This record gives sequence, C-alpha cells and structure tokens, in this order.
Amino acid sequence: MSYSVKELFHTLQGEGGQAGRAAVFCRFSGCNLWTGREADREKATCRFCDTDFIGTDGDGGGRFADAASLARAIAETWALPEHAQRFVVFTGGEPLLQLDAALIEAVHLEGFMIAVESNGTIVAPDGIDWLCISPKAGSEWIQKSGHELKLVYPQPEFDPADMTALDFSQFWLQPMDGPDRIANTDAVVRYCLAHPRWRLSLQTHKLIGIP
Repeated sequence: MSYSVKELFHTLQGEGGQAGRAAVFCRFSGCNLWTGREADREKATCRFCDTDFIGTDGDGGGRFADAASLARAIAETWALPEHAQRFVVFTGGEPLLQLDAALIEAVHLEGFMIAVESNGTIVAPDGIDWLCISPKAGSEWIQKSGHELKLVYPQPEFDPADMTALDFSQFWLQPMDGPDRIANTDAVVRYCLAHPRWRLSLQTHKLIGIP
C-alpha cells in the first residue's frame, strides 16, 4: 500500500494526554467528514476543522510507495539520537483511512511509540500505543474505546455526561476554536470544575506559536 502524506514535522504535542511531548507529526491527506475545501464546509459533517490536509505539498509531505519508506522518513524527521523516546502522532484529516498493520509494524521497528488522533468513524487496527478519539456530531461513531476521549465542546448533539461510561482512560474537553473561543473556553472551565472526571485540553501549540 502507498501512503499520501500532507506533512511531516518535528514539534511538541499541543493538546490532550500527551501535551508537551516531543513528537513527529505525520499528517495524512484526506478525511471522510470534509473535503478540506472551504466551498464544501457548510455541507460537511465536520464544519469546524482548522487543519489543511489537502494534497501532499506540505513540509516533508509526499507520496510514499510502501510502509518502510514512510517509516524511514518519520525516523529522519525525528533526527535525534534518543531512540527510547521516539514518538510519532498519526493525524490528518482522518489517519485511519491509511494507517494499516504494515505501517504500524514498520514504525515500531524504527523504535517509535505510536499515537493516533481519529474521529472514531473507523475501527482502529491493533498495535496503536496511544489512541485518541475525537468524535464529531453527525458522523457514525464506531470506535468507542481508547486511551483518551477528546471532545471538542460545545457540540449540542453530544452531552459529556453520557460519555464517561465509555472505555477510555482519560476524558478531555477542548474548547471549540473560532469566533466564540473565549465563551467556549469559559464554558469548558465551568464544566470541568463541576465534573472533575473531565479535564481541560487547550491547543497550546497555537498559544505559543509552534506548528
């Protein structure tokens, strides 16, 4: 199988349960909830995405012929001598449209812990070390277990109180970005104070100006 990657870059994980950790981000092209084109946003299932996942023209992006070549590119992007701390985040778009057993094996052989950020509409393959599910209202949510549930808030169709019985170790509320970001952040703070099972997730990479 070949892989289409928008960009590969070395940064800090900005949000959720692994926030602050050095990582290679492998952003796959494509999503099953939005084309990525502004003209299609209003008709999309997910209308609040803030990520460019169209094409393969980002830094480090391209088309990779097989799992081994993409795994090598991920290792080269890490470019640090510390083998034991290698960490890659597969994201998108929707990474589970492309991430498969062959790539998981190849990246593990390069010494990486594998994290995935998915919308939960596709069953996750075995071998993922840290699975973050961020469901989107209006989609068919299938993957209802993992390491962290990260709910962008508010989504009126989702009540966080209905989710805490699901099989996740951590529960995060993340304020929806956009023109109502301040009000949404205030609402998340109030909710987490009243419901301590939930934690506040901020997009710290945006706050400090890193990719």
